[in-house]
Amino acid sequence: MAVCARLCGVGQSRRCRRRQRQNQQDQGSDSEMDEDEEERIVGHRQADVGVGGGGCGGLESDVPTAGPSDACEYGSGHASSISFLDRTSTVPPHPQSLAELPPELLVEILSLLPGTALPNVALVCKKFRQIVNTETIWRRRCTEEFGMKDDLRKMEVGGVSSRDLYVKLLHPYRHILGLWQPDIGPYGGLLNVVVDGLFIIGWMYLPPHDPRVEDPMRRRPLFRIHMWESQKATVECMYGHKGPHKGDIQTVKKDEFSTKCNQTDHHRMPGGRQEEFRTWLEEEWGRTLEEIFHEHMQELILMKFIYTSQYDNCLTYRRIYLPPVMPSDLLQPGLFKGTYGSHGLEIVMLSFHETSARATKLTGDPNVPAGQLTLDVDLSRPMVLPDLEQQRNIEELSRLVLGVHEQVQREAQQQAKSNSATARGAAEGACGGDCAAEGAEADLDALPDRPVFSNTNNPPEAQPFVLPLGVMARNEVYPRTCRKCFYGTGLIAGHGFTSPERTPGLFVLFDEDRFGFIWLELKSFSLYSRLTDQLAHAHAPNMERFEAMLRNMQSWTS
Repeated sequence: MAVCARLCGVGQSRRCRRRQRQNQQDQGSDSEMDEDEEERIVGHRQADVGVGGGGCGGLESDVPTAGPSDACEYGSGHASSISFLDRTSTVPPHPQSLAELPPELLVEILSLLPGTALPNVALVCKKFRQIVNTETIWRRRCTEEFGMKDDLRKMEVGGVSSRDLYVKLLHPYRHILGLWQPDIGPYGGLLNVVVDGLFIIGWMYLPPHDPRVEDPMRRRPLFRIHMWESQKATVECMYGHKGPHKGDIQTVKKDEFSTKCNQTDHHRMPGGRQEEFRTWLEEEWGRTLEEIFHEHMQELILMKFIYTSQYDNCLTYRRIYLPPVMPSDLLQPGLFKGTYGSHGLEIVMLSFHETSARATKLTGDPNVPAGQLTLDVDLSRPMVLPDLEQQRNIEELSRLVLGVHEQVQREAQQQAKSNSATARGAAEGACGGDCAAEGAEADLDALPDRPVFSNTNNPPEAQPFVLPLGVMARNEVYPRTCRKCFYGTGLIAGHGFTSPERTPGLFVLFDEDRFGFIWLELKSFSLYSRLTDQLAHAHAPNMERFEAMLRNMQSWTS
């Protein structure tokens, strides 16, 4: 800060500034200023700027040297900031400090700084404080940091400045932007909080109506935050059918926040619970209860309505990330919509972990809840499909997949014995290292060659594919060619996530945006299609952070 003060030429007069330059050689460089003098300058500037502010939400959480009053100081006297942009002002031919640069150039320079750094810049001197107040700077910060695409000049005409928008809305609520999973028991969900126009809106993403897996996602607004009606951010609940009403948002802890509706009567309908159920059913499934003939499916739908409607949009959300993209990935990881029999369409997250591909549920059901690992694919065990005639035979496909499954189990048992023998030999130590080495070598020799049905012939990019007879598919319009197939396991369980077990199946890669999984034990086929929406503020910073999130997701519903 002291260095900035010297560059700006802070002093009582121009003669003082000239004296500073003349004595610069005797005093040494600015970087050698002792810490006591620097602290006195910073403290003096804080005292000057801090007087007379108050009450305005600022950037204090990120800038320790600037309090809330500093943010308010930016907006005091917009006309004075315009005067600094007067091109008739005298500018030295060879500026010796930042303060002697043309105001329009200073605006361009300061526009490149992050918004959290501007309060400290305003502390340097009066000229910088007035330059920082220029709306051009804050328009650029709103656009570059939060992706606002609207013409902010229209909003400024309405009485809300770009600086206020940044300081009172975008910056305070930046922590809730991105993807979140609501805590709705086994059902979960996907919430995307974005800057949408002049609002921050929380959109709940809903899968397409069953079984149209390739249709685009549906969106429903749950809350919004804006500054239209007052000079402070206003939170509104959007749940129900009576329009926006009062709500609240509370940050519980890092990567977690809660929403609360303050007028839940707006969620009620004149016809009572029956009308609410009919409306919810049409939105959720796109049909009436009478059109759903399967009795078990009717029970599941009614159970979900009773469970989810009790929350009244008072929910807790936990942050989730999109998986990082690696060059070795089989296809681009991300979010997919998949068919799950009587449970309808659900959203899964496909990610890659060295030699395995994993699909984790973001939405779930009473059998396998959200957060659980629904598919685990072994990419080191590719499989070559037989000809079409044999593909139609479920027994032939089962023989191939179960053969690999048994081999996996044998290898796991042999590896366990090998580890046990090595540990026992090290513990006993009686026969020496040679004996332990011989035992380990014998165990390794006992391991069978793998994989039995490996893809050693490098099949073509597209090979014919057809579902075996007797395998149920919610969506019979599936691709008739595929690129690759792999052995994998799928998670099944009883109601209430009882007796969960992983059963063998076949992972089928159709193209960059579609894959499928044949559940052999259930004789069922799930088709997955990519969610193509652009999701900002959603990518994991690194793989370690992403894998930690996956472990936490499983613990939420285990």
